[in-house]
Amino acid sequence: MRIAIALLIAVFCTNCLAANVPKPPTVTREEWKSEPKPLAEDTKHTPKYITIHHGGVDWKPGRDPAEFVRNVQKWGQKERNWPDLPYHFMIAPDGRIFECRPLEYAPQSNTKYDLAGHVGIELMGNFQSQRPSEAQLRSLVAISAWVANEYKIDLKHVAGHGDVAEGQTSCPGKDLHRYLKDGQLVEWIKKTLAGEDPQVKPGAPLPDGPKVVVDTPVETTEKK
Repeated sequence: MRIAIALLIAVFCTNCLAANVPKPPTVTREEWKSEPKPLAEDTKHTPKYITIHHGGVDWKPGRDPAEFVRNVQKWGQKERNWPDLPYHFMIAPDGRIFECRPLEYAPQSNTKYDLAGHVGIELMGNFQSQRPSEAQLRSLVAISAWVANEYKIDLKHVAGHGDVAEGQTSCPGKDLHRYLKDGQLVEWIKKTLAGEDPQVKPGAPLPDGPKVVVDTPVETTEKK
């Protein structure tokens, strides 16, 4: 009987989240000067999934990430009638995490899937033609671990945009999706939840993938 109970506890604990996963530093909405419109009460939700996106636009070195976030917010309000940014967090090439749509509200998307429950995390850049920076990957792991712990999200529900909106988009791009496809991202998150400090390092360029990292200086990019 004692052995059976011990086994049950062991199985349960393999799925336990860490008791204390600190929220990584973020750039608040007030700091980047967000100007949202009112969000509808019927879009409130309970986070159950973590969905990874990329910006889908080539990142130009020297661009101001805060201005980029403001421009995405303005574009969505004007072109899509979205009251606020479609994502909950956006991560700059230097690793800064920008707080976007409040977590208690469902995200929005150009694709069709049931948005309720999804926490949208976007990395600035186009990972069909660029590679995410090491700083971005580290921040992605840190904020994903915090969200997973905060809302008790099972890591089997960490996926790419194209995984949940199948056949509708290549987001989050081949050079970011690779870390979801091979399970590396979830392993990094799992180690963070266990109180470890995972060695988050970008893999080698894919044979048919992009070679240039988003934060590569302009002069280096021009020589390639």
